[in-house]
Amino acid sequence: MDNQSAPPRIPPRIGLLAVSPILVFLIFYLVVSLVIGDFYKMPISVALLIGSAWAVIIMRGKPLSERVEIFSHDAGSSNVMYMVWIFILAGAFASIAKEIGAVEATVHLALRFLPVEMLIPGLFAASCFISLAIGTSVGTVVALTPLAVELAQSESGNVPFFVAVVLGGAFFGDNLSFISDTTIAATRTQGCLMRDKFRVNLWIALPAALTSLVLYVILGVQLPDMADLTTSNPVLVIPYLLIILLALAGLNVTVVLAIGIVAALLLGILTGHDIITMFGFMGAGIASVGELIIITLLAAGMLGLIKAAGGIDYILQLLTRRIRGPRGAQGGIALVVGIVNLCTANNTVAIITVGSLAASLSRRFGVDPRKTASLLDTASCIVQSLIPYGAQTLLATSLASISPVAPWPYLYYPWALIVFLLLSIVFRFPRLDTRHPLKTVP
Repeated sequence: MDNQSAPPRIPPRIGLLAVSPILVFLIFYLVVSLVIGDFYKMPISVALLIGSAWAVIIMRGKPLSERVEIFSHDAGSSNVMYMVWIFILAGAFASIAKEIGAVEATVHLALRFLPVEMLIPGLFAASCFISLAIGTSVGTVVALTPLAVELAQSESGNVPFFVAVVLGGAFFGDNLSFISDTTIAATRTQGCLMRDKFRVNLWIALPAALTSLVLYVILGVQLPDMADLTTSNPVLVIPYLLIILLALAGLNVTVVLAIGIVAALLLGILTGHDIITMFGFMGAGIASVGELIIITLLAAGMLGLIKAAGGIDYILQLLTRRIRGPRGAQGGIALVVGIVNLCTANNTVAIITVGSLAASLSRRFGVDPRKTASLLDTASCIVQSLIPYGAQTLLATSLASISPVAPWPYLYYPWALIVFLLLSIVFRFPRLDTRHPLKTVP
């Protein structure tokens, strides 16, 4: 490994202390929830507050004001503020669309064309397609989660299960899309073309998606028959059609949501709601994502302190120490980016953080850059989809009014992805053609 790519040497005592806020958070949220047997009792915001306070306390060599400054800087970074804007707009749109009857009308339209046993597979396939087309799992969650919740309630189904179906499909497309920020980060750090990374990635993601789809077909047959639906106004479907079509056209998700809000306002007025009432719906929706915004700010600030204290560098140092051979290098790359994603709750940031290290390991142990880019994207996608404090899960569960860990037992796609990722490392597939020079990004 070249010295330029090697992280600075950090003693174990300092490194373990630096990452301990993550452990404090997990203990107070997951462990306490498991002990009392109820994930709704322990608020995730309180667990993050305790972890953040611990991160401030343990940072050495800096005055309190500077520690708070580091926390505030990372909590208020442009990426975090962008997410906050999305949460606010999504909350406003979801509330106003529900109150004017747009969600109900869209569900009724879907049920008119899909047999009950195909609702779950259809929802998963739609989520996969939309996320692949628009390159953002967050945009897919915004578009489909309210529909999934309404479908679950119409079918007397399990809301966390339906939300998990949307999340799985959203991460499938986000992992493969040519315009996804994770794809861009993975290919740029490894110097390979997006289409080459896509072809390699498809060998892992597609079998996992097909496995999940077959499972959803089997489970779909077990849904109870749909109750008779009352007639709804099909015109009310327009806000959701706009959201999906504009997202597919490649518009920024904030612009898409803003247009959706305007369309819902106009339809609400046309169907008899006064403008003040509509603003009240919007205000309620914005208020409903207040805790989500607080969680996002606390998580970003805490993780910023962990990085500043050397926690990320220590993880990289620890996990790459005993790598031997190509399989070990591939496993090490997947493990490192997954652990860093666990600590940053952002798959793009995780890929960028370990990108140069992964490239160095690839060169040293003869791993094709196309496979390395695929490993980075896939492993970070797996962790991002499974952690309860990831932006996508927080947004989906907030829109569905359920606990952030409620969908976890039903996230079949990420678990299938783990299986096929491990198989691809053990059996070293796909076999890449090395007879022709690898085209690289200039």
